[in-house]
Formats: sequence, structure tokens, C-alpha cells
Amino acid sequence: MRTAPPVLELSIDALAAGGDGVGRGPDGRVVFVPFAAPGDRLRVRVIEERARFARGEIEAVLEPGADRVTPACAVFGRCGGCAWQHVAYAAQVDAKRAILGDALARIARLGAAPAIEFTASPTAYGYRGRARVLVSRGQVGFRQRRAHAVCAVTSCPLLLPALDRALGALAAAPPAHDGEWELAAGSDGRVRVAPLDAAARRRPAAREAGPDAIELEAAGERIRVSPGVFAQAHALLLDTLAAALLEAAGTGDTVLELHAGAGFFTLGLARRFAHVVAIESDPDAIRDLAGNVAAAGLRQVRVVEARVEAWLAGGEADRLGADVVVLDPPRGGIGALAAAALARSPARRLAYLSCDPATWARDLAVLLSHDWRLARVHGFDLFPQTPHVEALAVLERTVST
Repeated sequence: MRTAPPVLELSIDALAAGGDGVGRGPDGRVVFVPFAAPGDRLRVRVIEERARFARGEIEAVLEPGADRVTPACAVFGRCGGCAWQHVAYAAQVDAKRAILGDALARIARLGAAPAIEFTASPTAYGYRGRARVLVSRGQVGFRQRRAHAVCAVTSCPLLLPALDRALGALAAAPPAHDGEWELAAGSDGRVRVAPLDAAARRRPAAREAGPDAIELEAAGERIRVSPGVFAQAHALLLDTLAAALLEAAGTGDTVLELHAGAGFFTLGLARRFAHVVAIESDPDAIRDLAGNVAAAGLRQVRVVEARVEAWLAGGEADRLGADVVVLDPPRGGIGALAAAALARSPARRLAYLSCDPATWARDLAVLLSHDWRLARVHGFDLFPQTPHVEALAVLERTVST
């Protein structure tokens, strides 16, 4: 005979990196609870028990915490895009700063880290300049929470107003072509709606951005970005992020840029260094990057199409002898072997930008086990209403090479 899942009453003390609220059960075990807010007193049904923790679902909010607010979106909780619309924005910022600190202490194993600088979003909603939506059997929307099915929407409060109108128009007249579509807004206000499978895009073979590219401006530079090529999603913090990265890089003779993308940082780096070597593996991003460098008339930039991990494993960073290394890898980071190869390079400064604190801290642990020290940490809230946070680490050599 199956017994009913246990029900607990507990208080929520904090927000975890995955987005859940964190409390403690009567036996002292940590309990993770989705859609809980700091300060909440809850009745929770336990759905998973482990030796050191449990997971639960809210049966009732017995007493809401001071940071619990009303979500702005009617499909919040069903849509998989947001996890924190029920949490006041100031509390989200505090949680993200704590998440970075925890990653440095627990994963990077830093006993003492620099004070974390933090840049909050200028607005909690209406900030996204780029989003991917699903089109399936006449429905348009985002993936449902913990499912592959579409959560149909006609509006999203996270999007820039122009992008939100484009979403509404797409939902009102869904395309016949199912699949993933990208909504993207340029700095000039132009909105692009494009399918993301290669057959539908039929991209040109020429090494320049196609006619459907959008233009982004940041730190005085302008780049063109084709559909499917990575670009930062927070349209209102592009200048701030670019300026911070360029300041962290400083100036010098040669800079190595890993995961250069379409060149969001590349052009600014070329104004500060005599030589730039930009490494990127995505052929579409390479095309955009080469076109943006040429359009800016920057002859000191060498674009290399290669997988960063393989390029580093081949010892190219050692032979290059760059003064500074800048990297902005995908969520998975660069991994232990690439981090170790990078640690042995002759660079004197390294600026590591990441959207995943866990893999960022993991890679930092490898770098810091060599002759490097963590000089500065800066967090950027590029993803309000979600637990995601952007982190910039500036590392400096502790001994000369």
C-alpha cells in the first residue's frame, strides 16, 4: 500500500541558483520549492526525498513573504521562460549577487573573493531584444515548464514593445512552417522575424551578413548579426556590458578573443590593441564577424575559424603570446583541459564573461590553481524574472612569465 507524500510547513530563507526557494524541514534537511519567495511560510508536499535534501511543491501559502509580488504574466508557472515573476525585483538582484558569491566559494573554492560589483537591469520587464519561439500546428509560444509542448502566447512582458508586437502578429497569423523562430530587434528599432532551420533561411554563401541581418550598436561600434547567430538578449544593457568588458581588457599589443561571435566585443578591442586574434567556430558567426571587421576597416584583426578547445589544445595560445585574453563561451564554459591550457599561456590578464555561474566558477578553479589571482568580479542582471545572471571575472598573473 502506497503512503501519501509527507506534507511539511516551512519558511523560505533564500533563492537557489536553479530558481527554487530554499527552506529547511523539521529534520534539518534542505527543501527546494519552486515558485517560493524569500520569507514565505508555506505548506509543502514533498515529491522527492534524498539523504541530504528534498524537493517539494507548494500546497498553500500560509503567510506570504514581504518579497512576494503578483506575476505580470497570465501564463507564469506554465511557461518555461520565467521562474521569478512572483519575487520583487530588488530581492532577485540580492539573490543573484548571493548566487555568484556561493559559486566562487563552493565551486571555485575561494576562501576570500573580491567584493562583487553588480549592475541591475534598468527595468524589470520590457528589456529583451531577442527571443526564440516555437511554431507548432498553428500555435506560437514558448516551451511549457518541464515539457516540450508549446505554451501558446500572444504577448510576453519581458520583450521590448516592438518585439512584443511582432510576437502578437506572429501568433495572429502563424506561419505554415513549424519549428523554431527568432524574434530580434536591432538598435535602430527594426524587428526581424526569421525561421532558424538552415533550409528555411537559405543563407548566402558569401562571407558577409545577409539582407535579414539586424544591426546592434554598443560602445560606439556597430555590428550586423544574422538569424541564429548569438547576440546578447538584454537590449538596454548592451552599452554597459561592452564598456565593462573593454575596461577589463585594458590596452596592449595583442589580445586573444575566444568565442568572438559576430564581433560584439571584437571591434572595441581593435581600438585598444595593436593586434586582435578572434577565434570562433560557428560558420555563420564567422561570416558576420569577418564582414563586421571589414566594414569597420580594421586591418589589425585576424579571424580564425576553429573550435576553441582544439585551438588551445594545439598550443596556439602559447605561440601567439597575447598580453590579454578575453572569452565569452557558451553556457557550458570551456572545461578543465582548455582552462588548463589557457592558464599556461603567457597572458598577463584574462577577462572571462559567462552566463552560467557554475561552469564559470568551475573553470576559474582551474585557472586559479595556476599563477593567477581573481582581481575583480562584476555581475550583470541580463535576465530579470529568471535565476540566470551574467558574470565577469578579471584575473591577473601573480608571477611574471
